[in-house]
Amino acid sequence: MDVLTDNFSTYAEGFLGTVELTFFSSLLALALGFLMAGFRVAPVGALRAIGTVWVTVLRNTPLTLLFFAVLLGLPRFGLVLPFTVFAVLALGCYTSAFICEALRSGINTVPRGQGEAARSLGMSFGQTLTVVILPQAFRTVIPPVGSTLIALAKNSAIAGAFSVTELLSTYKTLSELGYNIVWTFVWIAVGYLIITLTISALFNVLEKRYGVAR
Repeated sequence: MDVLTDNFSTYAEGFLGTVELTFFSSLLALALGFLMAGFRVAPVGALRAIGTVWVTVLRNTPLTLLFFAVLLGLPRFGLVLPFTVFAVLALGCYTSAFICEALRSGINTVPRGQGEAARSLGMSFGQTLTVVILPQAFRTVIPPVGSTLIALAKNSAIAGAFSVTELLSTYKTLSELGYNIVWTFVWIAVGYLIITLTISALFNVLEKRYGVAR
């Protein structure tokens, strides 16, 4: 218990860092995931190709390699930003590929007649997708999207290896101070558990309120 009480500020800083990474990366992942899901089902071949390449490349690239590419590669092209921003970009883009595929599976569950009826009323593809298709599709994919964001929260631990303040990186400081490494990791695990259980509870509420009735 001493490791927590004696170093509460260190744990709090790491915990808030992980919360910040998770929150902003989730927003980016959801935005890009919705966009790429729209591209994947678009009637324009070029958009479908962009969506396919995005998903194929990111889903098959190790996240650590993507961190190296973003945090160490982009500055070489003159794009210099805080490491936290780079970490959000890496986590958000990577996770968006999985959210895109979850949404696309949901889109495939929407009856084709829904889209045809919307187009017969004069709605454009964009209007049909955002007003008719995606709201229905999201209802069916709330659980997998929630699971993906929980995975994002845990994946944020990689950012600590790139000088980003987050929960797992606190073990380095505490280990140097001579604290028991086992208890150090126990409290780190508790921190991650709080974050993931919060996300799980949020999506359970969303599923009960907006999910498809069973």
